[in-house]
Amino acid sequence: MTDRVTAPYGAWPSPIAASDVARGERRMAHPSVVGDEIWWEESRPEEDGRTTVMHRGADGALTELLGPQWDAGTRVHEYGGCSYLPVPGRDGQDATRHGIVFSNRGDQRLYLLEKDAAAPVPLTPEPEHPGALRYADLALGPDGQSIVCVRESHPAPGEATQNPDDRRPVRSIVSLPLTGRAADDPAAVAELVSGADFYASPVPAPDGRHLAWICWNHPRMPWDGTELRVGSLDAAAGAVTDAYTLKGGVSESVLSPTWRDESTILFLTDWSGWWNLYEIGLTGPAIALYPAEEEFTHGFFLGLRPYRRLDDGHLVALHGHTDLTPGVYDPATAEFTPLDTGLDTWFTLASDGATVVGLAAGHRTPQSLVRLDVGTGRTEVLRRSRDDLPGADHLPAPRHTTVSGRYGGTVHATVYAPANPDAAAEGPAPYVVWVHGGPVGKAMGALDLAKAYFTSRGIGVVDVNHGGSLGFGRAYRERLQGQWGVVDVEDATAVARALVEEGTADPERLAVRGGSAGGLTTLLALCGDTFACGTSSWGVTDLLRLAAETHDFESRYLDGLVGPLPGYAAAYRERSPINRVEDLAVPVLILQGTDDPVVPPSQARALAASLAERSIRHALLEFEGEGHGLRSPDNQQRALEAELAFYGEVFGFTPPDVEPIALVTEYTGENAGTEAGEEQRVPEASDAAESEEAPEPGEPGGRSETDLVAEPLPPLDGHGAAEGERAEEQQTRRA
Repeated sequence: MTDRVTAPYGAWPSPIAASDVARGERRMAHPSVVGDEIWWEESRPEEDGRTTVMHRGADGALTELLGPQWDAGTRVHEYGGCSYLPVPGRDGQDATRHGIVFSNRGDQRLYLLEKDAAAPVPLTPEPEHPGALRYADLALGPDGQSIVCVRESHPAPGEATQNPDDRRPVRSIVSLPLTGRAADDPAAVAELVSGADFYASPVPAPDGRHLAWICWNHPRMPWDGTELRVGSLDAAAGAVTDAYTLKGGVSESVLSPTWRDESTILFLTDWSGWWNLYEIGLTGPAIALYPAEEEFTHGFFLGLRPYRRLDDGHLVALHGHTDLTPGVYDPATAEFTPLDTGLDTWFTLASDGATVVGLAAGHRTPQSLVRLDVGTGRTEVLRRSRDDLPGADHLPAPRHTTVSGRYGGTVHATVYAPANPDAAAEGPAPYVVWVHGGPVGKAMGALDLAKAYFTSRGIGVVDVNHGGSLGFGRAYRERLQGQWGVVDVEDATAVARALVEEGTADPERLAVRGGSAGGLTTLLALCGDTFACGTSSWGVTDLLRLAAETHDFESRYLDGLVGPLPGYAAAYRERSPINRVEDLAVPVLILQGTDDPVVPPSQARALAASLAERSIRHALLEFEGEGHGLRSPDNQQRALEAELAFYGEVFGFTPPDVEPIALVTEYTGENAGTEAGEEQRVPEASDAAESEEAPEPGEPGGRSETDLVAEPLPPLDGHGAAEGERAEEQQTRRA
C-alpha cells in the first residue's frame, strides 16, 4: 500500500486523462429486440463521433451494420431521436430475416439495409436541397411492408416568400413502401396526417384499422401540452380519416402511446401532476393504472420508450425521479412491483413481448446493454459502453441532497466529493456547480467519467436540478414559468452556499459551469458574489437574439420561459448575460462551436467583446465545424483540459500534464455581433423560420401560462449590495 500524496486540491495525480473521457466510450442508444436478435445505435468516438447500428445475433455474435461512410442520425426537431427500425424481409423473402431502415445524417434520406445485403438502398426521394426532407419515429406499417413515420420538410435556405410561415418547416405523418419505389417516385410517399406544428409517436393498431399519434402546436413544448389523437387508417388508400382527440390539451402533456389491443391505448400523461401510466379506449374516459407521485418517463424525445407491454398483459416500466429504474405492473391486481437490478439509472426499454432489454448504468457501472428477467430482476450484460474503467476508489459516489432555496423552496442536488485514494489535501475543497441544459432537463446519477476527471484531481462537483427540472412533477417544472434566469440562478447559488455552510466547499474557490441553457444560468450566477469563475459551453447570452435566430422547434420556447414578445422585451434584455456584464467581475471560459444552429457563435463572440471592453479576464475557445455540443474526441479532450487549466489559473494550482490557458482582457475577433450598449432589435415572430439548420443534438425544456409583468431583476447575490460595491468587492477578493 502506497502513502497518500499531499497535494493542493486540483493538482492531485489522476489515472483519468481527458483522452480517456473523450475516446473511451461507445455511447449506446435506442435498443430493439425481435426474438434472439438485438439492435442498437452506437457511437464511434474515434470516427468523429459518427453513429452506427449494431446487431447481436442469436449466437451472441456482434456485427456493425453500417460502415464508416454511413452515419445514422435524424435531424427532425434538430435534436433527432431514434434513427432506425428493424424490418422483416421484403416480398418473397423470409419474414424472419430482419434488416433495418435507417436515416443517414448527411442527407437525411431513409435507407433499407437488408440482411446480408452488400449496401443500403434509398427508400425516400432525394430532396431538392440537402437535408430538406427528414424522417423520425419510424414504425412498421400494418402490412409489414411499409413504414409509418414523422416527416419534416424544410424550404430552401433563403427562399423568398411573402408569407413568413412558408419559411417554417412543415411536419406530417407519412407512409412509404419498403420496396424503394418512393426513392424515384415521390408520389409513393402518402401523407396520412397533417395540420399540426409537431408530431411524434405514430403507432398503427394491431389490426391495422386505426392510427394513434401525439401532436402539439406553437407556442407549447411537448412537456407543456400535447394531444393524443386517433383516426381510422386506410393503409391501401394511404389515408387517415375521422381523426379526433382522446386525451390531452394545452396544459396536459400526453406521451408515448402504445396499443394494448385493437381498441385500447396505453399512454403517459401528467394530468395528475406526474407522468403516470393510463389507458383509454376508442371511446370513454381515461383510467389511471397506477397513480403515484413519481415519473414514468425521462421526459420527451423522439423514439423514447420508457415502458413496454408484454405478451401476458403485464407492463414493464421505468419509474422514479431523476434516475429511473424498472418495475412490473400486473393488470389483474393493479399492483406495481419495483425490480432490484443493482443498476441505479435506466434510460430506455425495448421488448418484443417476451424478451426485455434496456440500457442502464450505475454510479460506478458504465452504460450497459442488458437483458432483463422481469420475474427476478436479474440482468445479463450484453455490451458495455466502456471496456476499461479506473479503480472504483477513483470514481465519486453520488450523495443526493436537498437544500432550501432563496424563498424556502426545495432545491434538489447531487454532490460528488473529491475521490482519490492516493492523494489528500487539507481544508474544504473547491467545488464546481454543474447546471444542466434545457433548461427543462435534468442531471442523472449515472457514471460520468467527465465528473471523475475533476473529482479524482481534488475538485468536487455538484449537480443542481433547479426549479424547472424534470423528475419532480409538473409543479416543480412550472417553477420556471416566466422565471428563466431567476429561479435557476437562485437555486444554483443556494446549492453552492449550502455546501459552504456545511463545511464541504471552500467559499473562495467556487465555480459554476453549464452548457446551452445552463450557460445562461452560469453567466447570470457570475453576476453575484458567490462564484470565483465560470465556464459557459455554447451558452445563451442574448435572449432577444436567441428568439430571432433559433430553430423552429424552440422558436416559441421563450414564450413560456420568459414571456411572449414584444410585450416582455424588457425582461429579455434584463436576463441576457450580454447586458449584465457590468455586474460581472470574475474570469469566464467560453466554449463555442462555429456551426451551432441553436446558440449561434455570434452570441459567444459578442460576450467576449463585452468582457474585453470591461477588462474582465476570459478565454474564448471556438471549435471549427462543431455544432451544439462537441462530437470530435480531439475537441472534447481540448475542452476538458482547458476547463481544468482554467480552474487552476483562477484557484491557484498547477494541474499536471495540462497546458496552461491564457486569460485575456482584449478581443480582436471579427463578427462580434451586438456590442455592449448597441440597441437590440426585438425579433418578429417569423424570424426563427429564417435561422440556419444543422444536425447537432441538444436538450429542450420549458412552459408558461401565467402573464407575469416584466420587472427589473432582484440582486442575484441575495445580499442586497449595491451593484458597484459588489463588483469592487469581487475584484478585491479575486485579485
